[in-house]
Amino acid sequence: MINKLINIELNEGEKIYFSSDNHLGAPNYDESIIREKRFVKWLDFIKEDAKVIFLLGDLFDFWFEYKKVVPKGFVRTLGKLAELTDSGIQIYFFVGNHDLWMNDYFQKELNITVFHKPQNLSINGKKMLIGHGDGLGPGDKGFKRMKKVFTNSFCRFLFRWIHPDVGVRLAQYLSTKNKLISGVDDLEYKGDDNEWLVQYAKKKIKDFEYDFFIFGHRHMPLKVNIEDKATYFNLGDWISYYSYAEFDGKNLDLKYFKKSINK
Repeated sequence: MINKLINIELNEGEKIYFSSDNHLGAPNYDESIIREKRFVKWLDFIKEDAKVIFLLGDLFDFWFEYKKVVPKGFVRTLGKLAELTDSGIQIYFFVGNHDLWMNDYFQKELNITVFHKPQNLSINGKKMLIGHGDGLGPGDKGFKRMKKVFTNSFCRFLFRWIHPDVGVRLAQYLSTKNKLISGVDDLEYKGDDNEWLVQYAKKKIKDFEYDFFIFGHRHMPLKVNIEDKATYFNLGDWISYYSYAEFDGKNLDLKYFKKSINK
């Protein structure tokens, strides 16, 4: 039986939105600020009918919560998220491989619930499994080993002792230069048999009758049929595609935010 950790019922006219992989901070501040303004404009666009927003990770290209310090920058995004939760819109955040060192800052300052693992949902009776997607499925062994190091409590303790000016700069450099850390080795569709998240969905559908699998991480907008029983969606990103998913209680669709920051 599915664990209905999140059980949501939409009223007429209400919608749920899913977004992932902004990577604010990469490749540099100037390019990121343009994308951030576009993302904030999208949040303004959806707030009229959004009941819940799911952010599926890698909002930042690097995030680490020291006891008294968080990385500076991108306050437009943080402020807008606070505004939305203050207005009554529920926001859930799933950590990605670039912001996995997230603790309670979002919960305390923004009233956003943070998850570190994929979760089962029931939304208007539709069964979903959602998460960032990193480290799931077969293969990707190098990244999985790297993730174990990053999530190790002792390694986190050691990193915390590095001065933030040095630690953040080092992490940002590695994040943008090392594909092993990013976990994304290419941006071409490999076919169902070679897409790790598609294989993961095919395995999970044997355990439970899901209707939708929704993940980020892959940086490609994808919609794939899973055994004629469910549909796998990858949300794409806010770097090349400005893509997201919209659920109206019955249908789930991939969409693209075309408006520029000047419109």
